[in-house]
Amino acid sequence: MKNSSSLSLLSGGIIYAILCILALLMIFPFVYVIAVSFTDQSVYVPGKLILFPEKWSLDSYRYILASKSIGNAYKSTVFITVVGTLLNLLFTASFAYAISRKELPGRNLMITMVLITMLFGPGMIPHYLLVSSLGLINSLWALILPGLAGAWSIFVFKSFYNGIPDSLQEASIIDGCTEFQTWYKIVLPLSLPVIAAFTLFFAVGHWNVYFAALIYLNDYKKWTLQVILQQMIIQNDVTSMAGDFQDSTENRLPSETIKMAALIVVILPILALYPFLQRFFVKGVLIGSVKG
Repeated sequence: MKNSSSLSLLSGGIIYAILCILALLMIFPFVYVIAVSFTDQSVYVPGKLILFPEKWSLDSYRYILASKSIGNAYKSTVFITVVGTLLNLLFTASFAYAISRKELPGRNLMITMVLITMLFGPGMIPHYLLVSSLGLINSLWALILPGLAGAWSIFVFKSFYNGIPDSLQEASIIDGCTEFQTWYKIVLPLSLPVIAAFTLFFAVGHWNVYFAALIYLNDYKKWTLQVILQQMIIQNDVTSMAGDFQDSTENRLPSETIKMAALIVVILPILALYPFLQRFFVKGVLIGSVKG
């Protein structure tokens, strides 16, 4: 008994040690990015490992926040994220509720059509032709309307709805509720875990949109934050994409500190959303995917 308990303690200690090392390896890049973004230009040394700024400075953040390009990108990205997430939730939740009702005419056909879209993707060229035929080229709606409801999210919502007792919905209809009132007043409040989880999914997806924005948006003033970051970090185009300061001292800011500050400015808003939805995240997805 003593040997087995000692082995279990030893194995547990090794597992915890490995997990701690992995956590540190994952946290390290964030610490480095934050440290470089706050490092003053007078003490910054290119290529030097920085985990704590020798001298703190907000110049890089002032440079980024004074940028017209970053400001326009923020407007575009916030619009896409807020409007896109709300429309995704509306269309996904309502359509999933419709096909979860066994008495709906043509229900099996609708489910089959959704399943086909999940198994067979049209590809980039048909997608582009569709967006072009709708007149959405160079419009922010091109990043929202084509993906209003995805097959996987519809099926998860449907499975969640199937886990709600039919007697509860039947009782609401007996009390005089219409199908819409039943969905809006009874089913949706019970679906908060899966709604919260998919709010996070949809919001992160819209916030990080890059490839579609690069294809469909020709006007650089409508570019999203990810496209601007690509120009700054990969193309190394900091001066044209970043700040508009006229002060000669701030114009000599190291490009690396500007890039790191831009990364923080871009990821901070969506990162702040996680703590509010984290408790619903696993619960909502697991309940919706296991039941029904």
